[in-house]
Amino acid sequence: MTHYLRRLSGYLNVIVVDGSPSEIYEHHAGLWSAHLTHIPPDPSLTFMNGKVNGVTTGVRCAETDVIIVADDDIRMDGSAIERMVDALQDHDVVIAQSYFDPTPWHAQWDEARILLNRAFGVHFPAALGLRRSLFIEIGGYDGNVLFENLELIRSMRFAGGRITQPNDLFVRHLAPERGAFWSQRVRQAYDDFTLPARMTLWLSVGPTILIALRRKRFGWVLAGGIAVTLVAEVGRRRGGGSRVYPATAPLFAVPWLAERAVCSWGAVWYRMVKGGVPYRDGVIKRAATPPKELRLRIRMQRARLDQEP
Repeated sequence: MTHYLRRLSGYLNVIVVDGSPSEIYEHHAGLWSAHLTHIPPDPSLTFMNGKVNGVTTGVRCAETDVIIVADDDIRMDGSAIERMVDALQDHDVVIAQSYFDPTPWHAQWDEARILLNRAFGVHFPAALGLRRSLFIEIGGYDGNVLFENLELIRSMRFAGGRITQPNDLFVRHLAPERGAFWSQRVRQAYDDFTLPARMTLWLSVGPTILIALRRKRFGWVLAGGIAVTLVAEVGRRRGGGSRVYPATAPLFAVPWLAERAVCSWGAVWYRMVKGGVPYRDGVIKRAATPPKELRLRIRMQRARLDQEP
């Protein structure tokens, strides 16, 4: 991390928003402060989703209108940064495509999700570029939701922001530890409550397979598995993705789909029994703000700005 940040600071203004405990924060300060801006999250921000506190703090602190936001497990190279900055000259949000490196089996399992999304032209990034002026104008985004990346993109889009998602703009994503991977299964499924058609599809997968097996339609199940694998391969090849996604990743599409079919029902259970999904020391109820409500919030924010002297 230190080597990466020092390299970035050679040609970017880097801001690290660090929510570590005090001892670790001071250790990081000794390593990083001479090369970049190292700050804690703004204590006035109390969103349940701590990542939003960090992003909002960093955007407010920035002195440039063109900003790249990235998780701490992203490792961007100069080419990706240049392309993102160039794209932000004509857009308000630039969505990058993540790929895992290294790729142990559990990273490829999660990468299958990325490939299926890419096949349909959809991706929810761990790194994106945005225009600070529009972010500030709409008052940022809600941090009391689980699917914070979608919340940010929707907020910028509903405010009239121009969005681009180049299929060949790749950024390296470090593989999660295996424990972190398992802990995210139901939480990722819970995100799809804000995408009803997808959630309905995932919830229907399990019953559909059981009915087919009960009726001994084994060929249907096999054909479905092959189709899902081929769709993932389409996502792997889009935009030259075969350069960064291993050839074995599409083979994990069927296990991923089976996992999502089970975990979606787990998400339903969490919502019905606990009122939301556990997150750190609390429970987050909403995956994201409903579009109608979000549009209204943005209109009200702009109306307040128009009334200011």
